[in-house]
Amino acid sequence: MMMILGMFVFSIPTATYQSLQRSTSWRHASNSRYGAAPAYQYTGPGEDTISLDGSIVPEFGSQLSLTALRLMGNTGKSFPLIAGNGKVYGLWKIDSIDETQTYFYKNGQPRMVEFSLKISKTQSAGSLITGVLGAVAGSIF
Repeated sequence: MMMILGMFVFSIPTATYQSLQRSTSWRHASNSRYGAAPAYQYTGPGEDTISLDGSIVPEFGSQLSLTALRLMGNTGKSFPLIAGNGKVYGLWKIDSIDETQTYFYKNGQPRMVEFSLKISKTQSAGSLITGVLGAVAGSIF
């Protein structure tokens, strides 16, 4: 297992990614000043996005994996993202899926399906863990 998004497991039988690109930004408000350069004030975190680029070879994986991800995206919900090493990234929503099919058999089935999945963070890992611990503590007491 490479990573889990919700209940979707990235692995050889489903879909494997060859690259993970993460982009994190921060917001700074600009205040114009007379006779001087603008002053900037930190206003908080900006967007945090991940792009997973990978491939599915029908002999090893299923194109239904991309259908499952599309169905998850259709819900509009956020899903926990957890790496194979146990690192919790927080809650993420699916922004887009791009799919390219190449090298076709006679029946039209592709020999290779390349994909790019773009996701955005909606809730941090800390607040996700705090919420889970609060729910567990509430059910105990």
